[in-house]
Amino acid sequence: GKWHIGHLPKFLPTNHGFDSYFGIPYSNDMDGVKGKDRNLDRAWVERDITPWNVPLLRDTKEIERPVDQNTLTTRYTQEAQKFIRTNKDKPFFLYMPHTMPHIPLFVSDKFYTKDPKQAYIRTIEELDHSIGQVMKTLKETGVDDNTLVVFTSDNGPWHLRLRHHGGSALPLRGAKFSTWEGGMRVPTIMRWPGKIPAGSVCSEVAAACDLLPTFAKLAKAELPKRKIDGKNIWRLMSGREGAKTPHKAYYFYRGTGLRAVRSGEWKLHIGGGRKKQKDGEGPNLTLYNLSKDIGETTDVATENKKIVQRMYKRAQAFDKELKANARPPGEVKSDNEG
Repeated sequence: GKWHIGHLPKFLPTNHGFDSYFGIPYSNDMDGVKGKDRNLDRAWVERDITPWNVPLLRDTKEIERPVDQNTLTTRYTQEAQKFIRTNKDKPFFLYMPHTMPHIPLFVSDKFYTKDPKQAYIRTIEELDHSIGQVMKTLKETGVDDNTLVVFTSDNGPWHLRLRHHGGSALPLRGAKFSTWEGGMRVPTIMRWPGKIPAGSVCSEVAAACDLLPTFAKLAKAELPKRKIDGKNIWRLMSGREGAKTPHKAYYFYRGTGLRAVRSGEWKLHIGGGRKKQKDGEGPNLTLYNLSKDIGETTDVATENKKIVQRMYKRAQAFDKELKANARPPGEVKSDNEG
């Protein structure tokens, strides 16, 4: 699937613990071809992949460029099914980050209709079918009762300005690229027969960073010695009565800037969900009670000044600690360097 944590060989999955990889190394809208019309409606109607020169990799080798994005969801699904069948007799970890519904949207022949107003709907339909095929393969190979399946998303939908190429997070406010709930809160479904009670619902807060330490605990694997932000959330996943999130707070960044902090029912925005605070300006702090106002429509900072002060102080401390202990990013030489 989509990787997007570095596209050069040293940053690819097989150099970071994965035994094999099949997918695109970054977003499917990257490597735009100069002079090509990247209009989303036109690309959908004509099924035109050529405006985006996106490579398809197997391990570290480029096997197709530009990749036929109309076939991506189908090919990811087939690769996942093959992986499950090959590894059914031993423990395995399968990570399957679908490229769709990132724009530009494409689907296989089976789900295609020429009407661009159907683009998002048809894309979601194919993703639903893909997941169904993977679940069917788990059952056919006899490992579904002994397999933990986690379905989630990396962020909220594209803004509605994309019309039929983007979704909606309503009744949540905002969308992707914001720290409003519509940009950060995503659905998560987990299945593990006999381990996770069927039909159970957990309303506690958790994050994708919690999956690594949880999986490691379940697999009896040791975590790296360096500090990891995530925590074991198995008590939440297994439906343990009275289980609470192991985090005192969650912190929301936009780029390198801390923009919000969530603690219990309270969420403090620092500078707004999208707007960047200008140099020299004091912080623009707004507070929302998500248990009463899931749409973040009513700022209650004025009547809850102590809560604002406590949360802002916590946010400042976290941001300071994070920046002081951040690992250096990977470095590569440009084509112009010796």
